Amino acid sequence: MTSAQQPGLLRWHKWLIYTAITVGVLALVWSQLPRSPYSTDLTRIGQGQPALVLAYDIQSMGGMAVMAMMDDLREEYADRIAFLVAPLGAPHGQAFGRRFEADNGSVVLFSATGAATETVHLPQNTAELKKELDKLLARPVE
Repeated sequence: MTSAQQPGLLRWHKWLIYTAITVGVLALVWSQLPRSPYSTDLTRIGQGQPALVLAYDIQSMGGMAVMAMMDDLREEYADRIAFLVAPLGAPHGQAFGRRFEADNGSVVLFSATGAATETVHLPQNTAELKKELDKLLARPVE
């Protein structure tokens, strides 16, 4: 190997290292995104189906724990309750949080006609959230 070949080899190594770092950072960011896609279309509230809305801030862990609880219950209730997310980092999510006094991890339950029926701040476990969903479904249609 001649000394003329080494600078090209060093540039190739640098490119490989930068690429590996970039891929690593992107993988880390991707791993922190919510696992299950939930609609952020809050206009679905009051459209004939009860709704659960999670106030969610991607920069805090409380909402992520509640979203995991939603994931556990979603299949059981998906045909009867709309599962939605109010992203607190977006203007419409911030407005939702102010209107319903919901911060990260708060769950606001709505009747089929759009009336807020209950707010649960950081439910402790899936059983607590399930109990609230069952109460919502047991309410008479307004």
